[in-house]
Amino acid sequence: MQYAKRGRARFASHRDFGRAFERALRRAGIPMAFSSGFSPHPRISYANASPTGAATEAEYLELGLAAVLDPEWVRDQLNAAMPDGLVVVRVVEAAAGSLAERLTASRWELVLTGVDPAELAGAVADLLATERLEVERMTKTGLRRFDVRAAVIQLSAEGDRVHLVSLMGEPLVRPDDVVQALHLLRPGLKNGVPALVTRLEQGSWDGERIADPLAG
Repeated sequence: MQYAKRGRARFASHRDFGRAFERALRRAGIPMAFSSGFSPHPRISYANASPTGAATEAEYLELGLAAVLDPEWVRDQLNAAMPDGLVVVRVVEAAAGSLAERLTASRWELVLTGVDPAELAGAVADLLATERLEVERMTKTGLRRFDVRAAVIQLSAEGDRVHLVSLMGEPLVRPDDVVQALHLLRPGLKNGVPALVTRLEQGSWDGERIADPLAG
């Protein structure tokens, strides 16, 4: 299943989405498969959720059903029960293999409102020209330092927008890490306005494009 978070729903956390999605399943009357054990849970497997605050057109999950249903019917029933801004884009029958293994890269759009376009383009060129650039981020295990440049496949600027294709590895480099790197290279870019981030695609990088994880 591919789903989107649009508008104000970008501020819904992964946990918020999970609660809303399970409520929608119940309201839509979707016959769910459940895990075994003392406390059964619906068989839902999420993959590579976007950061809270990022809009997205390309989030994915796998859903276990207790009956064979038409995928388009499932999509339509869920969309009728979902809150505003949370949209089921596609539902297909699961293919063999791991969905998570088909999600290795993302395409993002970052809008840096109020920045000088020439300064932004210069920062992008500087980042592409360097072999390594480390940033810091606070994680659950403490402050972590890691290289941003290694995750960047493609990076370009157009006006106040940055177009990014990045690999998803360990540690995971997020769009805000790339913004932090651009600020390190050109401190004049900082204006106190958070970047508006949207994930446009997610899948596997084949050397030229991001392949659709639900194809085939």
